[in-house]
Amino acid sequence: MTDDDLLLKDDEIADCARDLYALVERLYPLCRSKTGNGLRQTLKIIDEYVGLAMDEVPSGTPAFDWTVPKEWNIADAYVRNSQGRRVIDFQESNLHVVGYSVPVHRKMSLQELRPHLHTLPDHPDWIPFRDTFYRETWGFSLSQNDLNALAEDEYEVCIDSTLQDGHLTIGEAYLPGAVADEVLISAHSCHPSLCNDNLSSIALGAFIARRLRTMPHRLSYRFLFLPGTIGSIIWLSRNEDKVPAIKHGLVLACLGDPGAFTYAQSRRGDALVDRAFAQVLAHSAVPHTIKPFEPDGYDQRQYCSPGFNLPVGSLMRTSYGAYPKYHTSADNLDFVRPESLAESFAAPLSGI
Repeated sequence: MTDDDLLLKDDEIADCARDLYALVERLYPLCRSKTGNGLRQTLKIIDEYVGLAMDEVPSGTPAFDWTVPKEWNIADAYVRNSQGRRVIDFQESNLHVVGYSVPVHRKMSLQELRPHLHTLPDHPDWIPFRDTFYRETWGFSLSQNDLNALAEDEYEVCIDSTLQDGHLTIGEAYLPGAVADEVLISAHSCHPSLCNDNLSSIALGAFIARRLRTMPHRLSYRFLFLPGTIGSIIWLSRNEDKVPAIKHGLVLACLGDPGAFTYAQSRRGDALVDRAFAQVLAHSAVPHTIKPFEPDGYDQRQYCSPGFNLPVGSLMRTSYGAYPKYHTSADNLDFVRPESLAESFAAPLSGI
């Protein structure tokens, strides 16, 4: 097999763009979080494409100086006015509920409710994504316009959720090659209905793994689909014996928007994966930026942490936090582009 065998042929590009977008569209309605059934449902869909081994890690399991959290699931949530109308409705958007909100069911005035409501005044039509993963509280997110429309009234507030001992789920696909040296490809899989961050990277990881699985390859490949931060910490803590085989790595994120490519280097800065993507992006038709490692953002900060210092970079289009729609309801199916997904699919295949 030559490198060209991995790349898309001209007649495949349109089909790839359509199929990637269809997977994003299929995953979009699911309410994902660090744990729970939405995450499992997402991984079961990816399993159809890749064939995943699922690691169910019990709540309370230590992971270095972290601990696996309780499992969170949600059935419904709403704020209902005295006329019985849902003025905030989880069924309309799963972003309406602050992730990991504890259960609540009570009546309260608007004044009592307001401290639990989150908006984006600068973007009054958008719903912000908020979470409370490591603090037991509750809340709702809504547009500023909808908040402005709330009248003084008695409101029924309900979050039908559970927060109890359970498991955190990690999906992993290992594709052995002719040699044991590995390429690690990782995508965080814990956000609710956000298309660019993170459904684009989940879809791309699945499609890259599916393409590699059908072809002989010299290097071995390990694909991880896991909750951001805590997931990679858990995986590293449970797989220290596998870490020495990782010779190259890539974290996928924010790869469906129409912006330029962004490559964040590994902590080393001159690892082979860093040099490879400098070459790939230099010859891409899409403009690009290469930036040095920073100890924030996505899971490269865990893989590149001083205790491991793995050669793992991160490929994005517009970087996290650098576009206004980041972590809002505007990161929807209209924001990601099929053609951007196809371009983003081709870049890792050239670099790895």
